[in-house]
Amino acid sequence: MSQLIECVPNFSEGNDLSIIKQITDEIEKTEGVKLLNVDPGKATNRTVVTFVGSPEVCVEAAFNAIKKAGELIDMSKHKGEHPRMGATDVCPFIPIAGITMEEAAKYAQQLAKRVGEELNIPVYLYESAQKNTARNNLSVIRAGEYEGFFKKIKLAEWKPDFGPSEFDAKRGATVIGARDFLVAYNVNLNTTSTRRANAVAFDVREAGRTKKDEKGKIVKDANGNPVTIPGTLKSVKAIGWYIEEYGVAQISINLTNINVTPVHIAFDEVSKKATERGMRATGSELVGLIPLNSLLDAGKYFLKKQKRSTGVSEKELIKIAVKSLGLDELAPFKPEERVIEYLLKDPSKAKLIRMNLVDFADETASESPAPGGGSISAYIGALGISLGTMVANLSSHKQGWDERWKEFSDWAEKGQKIKDELLKLVDEDTNAFNKIMAAFGLPKATDEEKKARTQAIQSATKYATEVPFRVMQLSYSSLEIIKAMAETGNPNSVSDAGVGALCARSAVMGAFLNVKINASGLDDKDFVKDILAKGQEIENKTQSQEAEILKIVNSKISS
Repeated sequence: MSQLIECVPNFSEGNDLSIIKQITDEIEKTEGVKLLNVDPGKATNRTVVTFVGSPEVCVEAAFNAIKKAGELIDMSKHKGEHPRMGATDVCPFIPIAGITMEEAAKYAQQLAKRVGEELNIPVYLYESAQKNTARNNLSVIRAGEYEGFFKKIKLAEWKPDFGPSEFDAKRGATVIGARDFLVAYNVNLNTTSTRRANAVAFDVREAGRTKKDEKGKIVKDANGNPVTIPGTLKSVKAIGWYIEEYGVAQISINLTNINVTPVHIAFDEVSKKATERGMRATGSELVGLIPLNSLLDAGKYFLKKQKRSTGVSEKELIKIAVKSLGLDELAPFKPEERVIEYLLKDPSKAKLIRMNLVDFADETASESPAPGGGSISAYIGALGISLGTMVANLSSHKQGWDERWKEFSDWAEKGQKIKDELLKLVDEDTNAFNKIMAAFGLPKATDEEKKARTQAIQSATKYATEVPFRVMQLSYSSLEIIKAMAETGNPNSVSDAGVGALCARSAVMGAFLNVKINASGLDDKDFVKDILAKGQEIENKTQSQEAEILKIVNSKISS
């Protein structure tokens, strides 16, 4: 797997879009970088930019952006609600794929060294890039902010890791590091009071608050250190602030480990603590990007609280999450612009399933050889399990069956996963065919080219055999769900389960035809023998299962 990192620099400008555009232009002109998101905030006067690429190109893009920000932003004139200390305030590297945290930290150190030495900007390392644990926390480094750093930088313990020990009045200082994926998330309150918002922030953040006695004096332990009262949420940093742009106070939250405290738990806990203090959480705001699973988990969480089936589509889960969290309260929330996986998708690899039904039929009926039987088999299989999943969801919501909601919800979740995989294979079967065609188009003038071409054809053909075989496996596995729905599901929908079984059978048999025709062109006879034997076994079992399901369906219809 190629190495991929995410870089999320925060620039101290959120109002002048021309300045922001000049900075992001520096990122986009770096070949190999993909700019995912630009999120300016007026009240914070800060823009969070997200881009991805290989480590080397991200270092180059970040360096150019930091340089340009230093030229365009004057920190001596900067005002904003968010803590800050530099034109490029913070620039973290986040490992995404094929790279360890330790490796990401080394690239962050490379960038920090360049910024300090070539741009003469004071640079501090943080999180995994900083070996000194006494100064690896961003909030500790940034304490005193821009205004306090003219004195702070002169202290021996706050000598920059790179660059001069002189605070740059125009550009400030920059913090560069490597960290895990962080979700920046704000919860909106029905108050304008920063003090009351801070009280809620102290209730929930892991660091909590300093304990005070009845007279308001700080309580100290036997060693003279202040005693703290921990907050209720782990891996959470939070402060309260007032956002004039929206006319409300917010709890500004950094979720530093969404596996420990996910977004939906943070929202519910803030809502609870706000209520205890006479306030209400009215919605929330995402700053930057979020992983897909965070929204899917949130959707399932809120559906479970309602005792509703979680086996609904990805789109529906996201809709539930957005509405439940109030992510669209302050501005429209567009998942295609905020979910990192959606931004990394290659639309060309999902051409067919993005079509409407008429266009898909027309494309299939055209003179082009693809999509063909393999793609159609995958789609028929997806329709079959979709019917089974529909019966599960209808059963989960059936009046009088309230206590059985989870039983059917579990079946529906399994069905959704199979459906989603089969839909991907609709396009992948056509992609596999195109790979074969591309291999046949390779040059064959020399013996070496002929050998490479033959190997490419064999490799592509093998893959084109494996794709429909996967369709067979998934479609056969869907029959377990369809049979359960025929036996125990909503009796009014038993015919739908029957049609689902017919679709699954057709998908298995149709895909097997594609396995056989593609396997016939392979030189690896052991592979061919094995996959044909397994395919025949799946086909036989499928026909047997289909017969049993139709028997159940017809008996219930006739009775």
